[in-house]
Amino acid sequence: MMEEELNYVTVTFKTKEKSNDMEAIYDEVNTLEKNVLDADPAAPEKENKAQRYTPLHLVAAALGILCFILVSAFIAVRIHFNTVMSEQHREENNFMAENLKLGTEITDLKRQREELTRERDQLNWTLGVIMEYQDLPVKTLCPQKVCKPCLDGWVPFQSNCYLFKADKYYNDWKTWQDSRSDCQRMRADLVMIESLEEQEFINNHTEDYHIDDNHGYWIGLSKTGKWTWLDGRNLTVT
Repeated sequence: MMEEELNYVTVTFKTKEKSNDMEAIYDEVNTLEKNVLDADPAAPEKENKAQRYTPLHLVAAALGILCFILVSAFIAVRIHFNTVMSEQHREENNFMAENLKLGTEITDLKRQREELTRERDQLNWTLGVIMEYQDLPVKTLCPQKVCKPCLDGWVPFQSNCYLFKADKYYNDWKTWQDSRSDCQRMRADLVMIESLEEQEFINNHTEDYHIDDNHGYWIGLSKTGKWTWLDGRNLTVT
């Protein structure tokens, strides 16, 4: 009876010990997880941030990049346009300056042409006068190889030579026809006044006679019913 009681007392429960071990392991895992969270408190925040990048955010970012590219392209095109316009304005200014220069040159050329035309006409007139002389008095007009515009005693005015001849004696006085014949023998003719300047020139080289009608100078003007010049033009008073 006594031995049976001793056997009953010596029974041990292993299950109880195993439960304590599981609790210890669970406590240890919780402790490690708590330590990890304490060591990296931003881990949940990082996870939350990673979850925020949705397709909508990607589309917005793409649109922002596209807008930046479009603005950059617009600025580049605007700069190129301004450069082209500046170059065009510069070319227009150069063209206007060149056109103005050409206009000035054309005006100068016209003036030179007019001067050359006058010189040509003068040379043609001189040549015509020379051709009228079959025996040009070269020795008289060009002594010592230096030509004079008029003979001795003649007065030059513009393109003509004038001889003012005043005879002192009555016997030397000539009629209008005799005076013209005398001029023609010298290859000239009585003067025909064609301008106010020519008339003033003649008045400055003639004397004013107030004695009578028999004193004065003959000119290329005659009266046959009406006063006419040698070339047939009627006398006009201006």
